[in-house]
Amino acid sequence: MGTETNAREGKYRGRFAPSPTGPLHFGSLVAAVGSFLEARTRGGDWLVRMDDLDPPRVAPGAADDILRTLEACGMGWDGRVVYQSARSGAYHSALHRLRERGLVYPCACSRREIADSALAGVEGPVYPGTCRGGLPPGKRARALRVDTRGAAIAFDDALQGRVAHELEKAFGDFVLLRADDVYAYQLAVVVDDAEQGITDIVRGADLLGSTPRQVYLQQLLGLPQPRYAHLPVAVNAAGEKLSKQTHAAPIDPGNPLPALLATLSFLGQQPPRELSRSTAGEFWAWAMGNWRLDRVPRLVSATVATGA
Repeated sequence: MGTETNAREGKYRGRFAPSPTGPLHFGSLVAAVGSFLEARTRGGDWLVRMDDLDPPRVAPGAADDILRTLEACGMGWDGRVVYQSARSGAYHSALHRLRERGLVYPCACSRREIADSALAGVEGPVYPGTCRGGLPPGKRARALRVDTRGAAIAFDDALQGRVAHELEKAFGDFVLLRADDVYAYQLAVVVDDAEQGITDIVRGADLLGSTPRQVYLQQLLGLPQPRYAHLPVAVNAAGEKLSKQTHAAPIDPGNPLPALLATLSFLGQQPPRELSRSTAGEFWAWAMGNWRLDRVPRLVSATVATGA
């Protein structure tokens, strides 16, 4: 059985996993609405998980603010909200399993050293495997990396098509435990998706490059592979992803309908003009009855007004 058929049989289970670095903005709302509608129209569960692994990036109160905004938008979730910051034990266990099999090794290289000796990959400098054979004399480990030699990963994305990479060339041996003892996103998300029984992942195409690495870890850990659909990323006129750093406007929880309608339009669903005068219940009734994933533009990114 190929890895692409490993998604769990049975009920659809999707999720939305925002990073609580600030209020919910249009770019994040796209992922929330897309994943929510795909889950609900398939009669499935929709879970919310906070990607709060990186303490310096977490804004105080942002997680609660995001949850209140989702509720104001009419997007209720199933089960309890999971916080990655409380799950280090699960990540430690997974990492230990990989280390026991000799798949992980300590690395002493700094970012500057890597940049000075690396070739360019999909997302920047590719680690050249300097410490695979052991730490240089007098050096101490700064991180733990997974060996990617010989790993060829391919999967079919529902929107972006066939994605295939040789991990060593495209990304190099990537980090699983950082120098500051924070578990890497790639490991955490794989462990959490498997434990929560996630069958389908609908998220932004800014994470498309993460998926081959996550599939590789799923294979190494013997975990099911979900199905994937990567939505276009909302960018401003300068081509920058909408984010806290690019001053994306927060969603107004007191009047979320304009942002919800703009999100449906961005996702190619063509809501009628009269929906602008609808109630939240009428909006979701139309959205549920008319949602089609195959209408979503098959783009990596698309421009929206910065005020959206």
